[in-house]
Amino acid sequence: MTSDTSRASLLAGAVLHGVPVVPGIQYAPVIRPGKLPDLDLPADAQVPEGEREAERERFSTAAAAVADRLRERAAHATGPASEVLAATATLATDRGWLGAAEKRIKDGAPAVRAVDGAIDQFVDVFTKLGGLMAERVTDLRDIRARVIAELQGLPEPGVPLPEEPSILCAEDLAPADTAGLDPELVVALATTLGGPTSHTAIIARQLGIPCVVAVTGLDDVAAGTMVMVDGTRGTVTVSPDAESARSQMADAKRATDAAASWTGPGATADGHPVAVYANVQDGAAARAARNTPAEGIGLFRTELCFLNTDTEPTVDEQAKIYAEVLEAFPESKVVIRTLDAGSDKPLKFAGHPDEANPALGVRGFRISFNNPGLLQRQLEAIALAGERTGTSPWVMAPMIATPEEARNFAESARSHGLIPGVMIEVPAAALLADRILEHVEFLSIGTNDLGQYTMAADRMSAELATLTDPWQPAVLALVAMTAKAGVAVGKRVGVCGEAAADPLLGCVLAGLGVSSLSAAAAAVQGVGAKLSQVTMQQCRAAADAVLGAASAAEARAAALAVLG
Repeated sequence: MTSDTSRASLLAGAVLHGVPVVPGIQYAPVIRPGKLPDLDLPADAQVPEGEREAERERFSTAAAAVADRLRERAAHATGPASEVLAATATLATDRGWLGAAEKRIKDGAPAVRAVDGAIDQFVDVFTKLGGLMAERVTDLRDIRARVIAELQGLPEPGVPLPEEPSILCAEDLAPADTAGLDPELVVALATTLGGPTSHTAIIARQLGIPCVVAVTGLDDVAAGTMVMVDGTRGTVTVSPDAESARSQMADAKRATDAAASWTGPGATADGHPVAVYANVQDGAAARAARNTPAEGIGLFRTELCFLNTDTEPTVDEQAKIYAEVLEAFPESKVVIRTLDAGSDKPLKFAGHPDEANPALGVRGFRISFNNPGLLQRQLEAIALAGERTGTSPWVMAPMIATPEEARNFAESARSHGLIPGVMIEVPAAALLADRILEHVEFLSIGTNDLGQYTMAADRMSAELATLTDPWQPAVLALVAMTAKAGVAVGKRVGVCGEAAADPLLGCVLAGLGVSSLSAAAAAVQGVGAKLSQVTMQQCRAAADAVLGAASAAEARAAALAVLG
């Protein structure tokens, strides 16, 4: 008996637990991505001095080829897939690690070993920085694998193309692995690492396939093993009873099919309105969202349009980009977020300082402290886009921490004829939501960062994934406080973090007093359909039960007990 067969026999029937990301149930065999190419070099191998320049050029050509392929894939992708591929392509051309590799080659290291050493160096730097920079570790390792494969003349590593519907299991998945997946063949995702806001989670939501991350024991499940992934409960069952698994999968499919018939607008079964919007990052994504029942755009992430731009786009160039989104929903609400740059989304033209902890540094609205013109030009461009399209854009600032910041932003926005609001991502802002609402017309809660900062846990850390689970009662208590402040003065409070993409949690958020939910376009129907099946009284009962829970798992179970 092989070791894989022995392991499968021992694991048969085992239920592995992780953090649920995308609801649904699938039962299929496991596939796993290819591994890093073998370096196949003695540690003391040296390139003769006369051949080092040629070796450096060979490396540069390989790195450029990898970056070009990533850019090409980004150009043919849409939505978050395009975003994460473009970001990875940018990292592939980063002068930091490229320079480190070239220095190693100049000192005599073969290109393959130079790449391996340089990437290891930057993995260590990013890991020590923590925060959102830790997310880039997976991207760096993916780039290493691709460049080394190119140098060795091997096929690019990545996800194999399955011949039948399969479940992709991995330690972690890089953006380039997940961005091109066919949801007809890869029907669910499960990873050992990652968190509820990781690249894997974001792409799974876009594809609309069940996903569970931070699964303990998943590495022991061999390729070919039949497993059942339950993206609602956050479990992976190894070699389950086939008849039972197929029955549960059929039940889940019936629920999904029922959701597909929902056409909006967002409201509970007893008619309480809860608007359901889409999150987008460019005109193409907005046009795609128009094919869903989304009632408008609750979050337009403007910074993602400029990740590969060396110089600041002109006001006119920006206005053309913003107008594309406004034109997709000309008679609907469109909320444009000003640049949320910094940390894991550095913009070359923003002049980011080197920081020990970028997640707690100069990011979002704080960029305007030393570069006020950047914000003013963006607001001017948004106003120009509204003028050209005959629309009235809503605009909000990210990373607001104080009422004074909210007031300053609101004054700037109103001076351009825009409707001002702010993001609630910092616990301090949630605690003072009533005072912030004195200055702005609406609030939008970003649960991804609010969870990270509330729980003092890097949202990309697999070890801390249970802490950054959006079901954490402490995070939901801050959401409740913010929503209550909005209700008291008759101003709208929405949620645009990934929590809004969870149909069950969406009902709880409505019960807390949230007036709108904005999620990935693929999640709109599921969220809206679930809301339409429950009453506001049920939503409020579930919210009360969740706030009384002691853990994220207990909160989720309490909501399931009330809402089904």
